Amino acid sequence: MSKVYFSTWNGEFVNNINIPQEEWKESAYNLPAQYDSHRESKAFIGWDGVALFDKDVDVIRLAMEYAAQYQEYSEACGRCAPGRWGGRILYDQLDKIARGEGSRADLDHLREIGKSMQITSKCEIGKTVPNPIIDLMTHFEDVFLECINEQKPSKHYHEDVSYIAKITSPCSDACPSHVDIPAYIEGVRDLRMDDSLMATRQTMPLAHVCGRVCPHPCEDACRRTNLDEPISIMALKRLGADWETDHGYDFFHPMEKKPSNGKKVAIIGAGPAGLTTAYYLAAEGIATDVYEELPVLGGEVAVGVPEYRMPIAKYNKDIECVRDMGVNFIVNRKVNADDMRKFEQDYDAVMVATGTRISKKVYCDNERFEINGYWSAIEMLDQINLWDKYGIGERVDLTGKTVVCVGGGFTSMDVVRCAIRANAKKVYMIYRRDEKTIIKNTTYEEYHEAVEEGVEFLFHSAVARMNDEENVLKSLLVDKFELVPDPNGGRAELVKIEGASYTIETDFLIPAVSQSADLKLLPEEWEIEKTSWATIKTNGKDYMTSRKGIFASGDCEYGPMTIVNAVGQAKRGASVMARYVLTGEISLTDDEIMEDHLRKLRVYDKKEKVTGWLPGVARAHSEVLGVDERKYNNREVNLGFTQEEAMSEAERCMRCYYIAMVQA
Repeated sequence: MSKVYFSTWNGEFVNNINIPQEEWKESAYNLPAQYDSHRESKAFIGWDGVALFDKDVDVIRLAMEYAAQYQEYSEACGRCAPGRWGGRILYDQLDKIARGEGSRADLDHLREIGKSMQITSKCEIGKTVPNPIIDLMTHFEDVFLECINEQKPSKHYHEDVSYIAKITSPCSDACPSHVDIPAYIEGVRDLRMDDSLMATRQTMPLAHVCGRVCPHPCEDACRRTNLDEPISIMALKRLGADWETDHGYDFFHPMEKKPSNGKKVAIIGAGPAGLTTAYYLAAEGIATDVYEELPVLGGEVAVGVPEYRMPIAKYNKDIECVRDMGVNFIVNRKVNADDMRKFEQDYDAVMVATGTRISKKVYCDNERFEINGYWSAIEMLDQINLWDKYGIGERVDLTGKTVVCVGGGFTSMDVVRCAIRANAKKVYMIYRRDEKTIIKNTTYEEYHEAVEEGVEFLFHSAVARMNDEENVLKSLLVDKFELVPDPNGGRAELVKIEGASYTIETDFLIPAVSQSADLKLLPEEWEIEKTSWATIKTNGKDYMTSRKGIFASGDCEYGPMTIVNAVGQAKRGASVMARYVLTGEISLTDDEIMEDHLRKLRVYDKKEKVTGWLPGVARAHSEVLGVDERKYNNREVNLGFTQEEAMSEAERCMRCYYIAMVQA
């Protein structure tokens, strides 16, 4: 809710003109009335309307500056005449009126051009740019006519006014890393895989990884869903990286590395957050040392995500891309509190990106670590993946064994599918909620592939007790629950069904309910603030901890999260760190501030009725190995698109770019 002077955002009409400010009605939307901590917004204009927070806004210049942003974009794009020429006409006509040289015919011309662009532009940015401009011309026609009739400039035409614009899209807004998704899809469609890959690496250096094991929240915000089915966004992302790797090209970096500026940083952890931080800091000319406790690089994606989902040869290419930027890696190096004290003196800043590698307990009766058969998910996946991927340690053989995993997320899914590949006789996953929720927590594909491979899911169940004989696990007592609706309309409650408990004989219980962070490396005297989840507390925007110069990102900051979330945090953290080591100040760029505003406002409207596109065009699905081909080996399950499939799927993209702009 935002107090506004005037708003047409998303079809609402709030008109507080000539009403005392204390009586102003609020907008129903979370509009950016406060730009940052020291600046209020005067106006917000975007694809779905306009909002004025100050009655002194020059509405003619606001429209003109918005058109100017589109003109710059459309000239770079040039894919359709309505966009290319319409953008220039919009700007030229509005500038003519704003400088006091316009005519009434110019207003008519603007309306005509705007309506033509709404109908004929090839993509959403051209269709939507006229929306707020026409709104302003309609509701403030008297202001336009005053400048025209008196042939005078608009009231702030010659003044220095701050206008801050950002191009976004629903899918990019929903992506925690804010990848320019329409751009990399366009690269695939044009068979310019180098352009596609560089669009991804602008904000996401791990293109192989996030083209394979991302939960793709972007697809939940794909406007194509409103027409038929979302685009296979994740599957298209890997194409550029695979093309680079398979052809043996040098790495296509989207930026040129800057010369050394004499600054240096330490990064603790070489998982997705650490790798991302290193990549973007090194690109800024900052010397970067990455310390990793494991004998291998890559963090949990390397030792936690199985080979059949994320081939290590592909992941190593992402890691080498980071190394190619000049990053220095130190493995087998567990950082302790004394190291951190020294790092604070030796480096200009430190990023803690250690992840969460301690499996949490199930919290059942008789749960004891010393019971033979009680095996944490992290330890199990470490042993399996270190052997399968690197030949380190010993092979896990579960022949003849029964395995029970407790969980409902990606880690638990990796556990049960690895157990199948280790030749377990029977594999169960116990989950307190239902099938719909487990699919939401992971993906439809991951869940159904596990079912195909023979994993049995026991829903609305929880382990009540571990039963052992002389510290050897023998069985589990499992309670059964049912969902009881809340009579007041709240969330349904899980209630134990008395007399419905049952016993499962098993050799292993593997808890995969969640993980916690090992933060013993932080010196106690630093008194770094923690969250209620015992992770490192930051404000979630700049990723500085309560101790100046010490940053945190990824799982150790937020708790167990997806890879793309960790990368998104680390990209922002690296951006802030790069400025901090040079200036000593913490700041966000205008682009980052606008990202936060748009995320709160929400770019995707699931209720929008999409027209002007051919509906019913089926979503492409890449080939997947059959169950018998994949069940007892580590071959990659998802084979990706062929060139023809990829181009066809890329053609479904509606290129839903939007422009948002704030006057601050």
